[in-house]
Amino acid sequence: MKSIKLSTLLLTLFLSMISTDTFAYVEIGGIYYDLMQDGSAIVTSGDKKYSGDVVIPERFKYMGWDEYSVEAIDEKAFYECPNLTSVSIPNSVKRIEAKAFQNCSGLTSINIPNSVTYIGWNAFYGCSGLTSITIPNSVTSIGSETFRRCSGLTSIAIPNSVTSIGNGAFSYCSGLTSITIPNSVTSIGNQAFSGCTRLTDITIPNSVTSIGLSAFSGCTRLTDITIPNSVTSIGLSAFSDCSGLTSIKVDADNNKYDSRDNCNAIIETGTSTLISGCKNTNIPNSVTNIGNSAFEHCRALTSITIPNSVTNIGGSAFFGCTRLASINIPNSVTSIENSSFAGCRGLTSITIPNSVTSIGDNAFDGCSGLTDITIGNSVTSIGSGAFKGCSALKSITIPNSVTSIGSYAFASCNGMEDVCCLAEKVPTTDTYAFEYSHTQYATLYVPASAINDYKTTAPWSNFGTIKAIEGGETKKCATPTISYHNGKLTFNCETEGVEYRSSITDTDINDYTTQEINLSVTYTIKVYAKKSGCQNSDVATGTLCWIDVDPRKEGITDGVAQVKAMPVLIKSHGGQLTVEGAADDTTVSVYNAAGMEQGSAVSKNGQATISTSLNTGSVAIVKIGKRAVKVVMR
Repeated sequence: MKSIKLSTLLLTLFLSMISTDTFAYVEIGGIYYDLMQDGSAIVTSGDKKYSGDVVIPERFKYMGWDEYSVEAIDEKAFYECPNLTSVSIPNSVKRIEAKAFQNCSGLTSINIPNSVTYIGWNAFYGCSGLTSITIPNSVTSIGSETFRRCSGLTSIAIPNSVTSIGNGAFSYCSGLTSITIPNSVTSIGNQAFSGCTRLTDITIPNSVTSIGLSAFSGCTRLTDITIPNSVTSIGLSAFSDCSGLTSIKVDADNNKYDSRDNCNAIIETGTSTLISGCKNTNIPNSVTNIGNSAFEHCRALTSITIPNSVTNIGGSAFFGCTRLASINIPNSVTSIENSSFAGCRGLTSITIPNSVTSIGDNAFDGCSGLTDITIGNSVTSIGSGAFKGCSALKSITIPNSVTSIGSYAFASCNGMEDVCCLAEKVPTTDTYAFEYSHTQYATLYVPASAINDYKTTAPWSNFGTIKAIEGGETKKCATPTISYHNGKLTFNCETEGVEYRSSITDTDINDYTTQEINLSVTYTIKVYAKKSGCQNSDVATGTLCWIDVDPRKEGITDGVAQVKAMPVLIKSHGGQLTVEGAADDTTVSVYNAAGMEQGSAVSKNGQATISTSLNTGSVAIVKIGKRAVKVVMR
């Protein structure tokens, strides 16, 4: 019987050897291993909770047989060992498998040798006691959630060998204050740095082409970030809930930035150095789509420039950006999705270009500061709640192209006085489209040919006064002009009897938490003309700024420094740029965002006019003498 049992045992051992690479499972020096037929060994858990300091040998002998080389740390080898304090990994180890050290909260130090080429997903997830870690040059990628919730990490250096940072790789590393990403990295995964609430400094190299969804969401202390021109896609919610974000800079020349001139953009002669103004965001021309929730709740943003390459603005893209005071939507955009600008109560005016065919549900819901809305002639549908709660809006012109208006589209616009609907066929309109907007006190202007249809169709029939558009055809007020002289702004319009609606935005009026505040002394002026029975004019814009003539302090009164300066008014229209107020014989030059000069002129009789090839919506840097300011071409 004994011989039969021994034979059976030997046969079982032989069959196991030819059916698997695993030769044996052993414990050596308190560490469990799987022994492989090729002479390698893999550190495994053995259902043991390791504790204290663990030193993994490079090689060992077993029962006098051949030496075994330790080449890998198996999946979950040290999984949830909270009393493990340190691990020494030998140079023979090539792989650290998934979840190898997950939730080892007591682990304070670990060395990863240059022999390691692979670190699996969740390998160090929840190692909250780790304060630093060195990733060797042999590693080519950082897997998904590799260092997720390593809250003790304060900084980390990624080697030049790494080409990708996986999804959630450093998410919720709440102690991380800075990180260096090398030029070898081409992609930053979804949620890669989300929830890194103390991260204040990060530079994205020119090698990166994609930034994943929610990549930096919840990085509340991140104040500025540089996006290189190599980036072609920015994922959904990439910067959502970055409540401290004040500037997103677009690199024009190898991350060269200048911090002078009170955060106004500068192009230095002979270089391509661009700095984006504080609280201003430029998106590179390589971006074609702004994803859903991309800048959601970025409450510090005050302005943004969208390039002509963008064709779509995603849902909730700028939702809750409460301080966003100005934004240009270029003619390349064809759709504005649901809630794109909802809650942007700092917006005062918006122009929806002719390229847009639809305005999504709640697109501008709660934009209580909007006083002027221009809807392009290609819009066919206005979604439900699109302009709900725009309480400062007094008038609106709905173009002839509109065929449908959703429920509550203009609800709670309780400041509404005039509505001009140019559609000769009454648009399909929800009964509650103007709910709580007190239309019984407002005037509706419609084409004479359709006036009876409007009078008998709800909710249009609820307007207190319904009138035909003057002359039976649509008239549009002429665009007003802006001038400045002796401390006074003056508006003029070729259309007689108009009323001017203007807004002046001072970018320095804001709430701050920093010790130092740079004051730009720059105002953005917007004005349009309106007249009963006519379409509102196009919006005229200008930039009024003070250019130092002599920065020498001439005296101090009540603690306020008096600086000699001159006011300059900058206007643009159709590629032509005019500067009024510069001293005679002052050279005025215009540059594009890449630093290339677009033209120059010498001021005569207080005015200089320069024709450029710059498109509407593009950024121009205007250099007046030795000083420069940034404007958006209109």
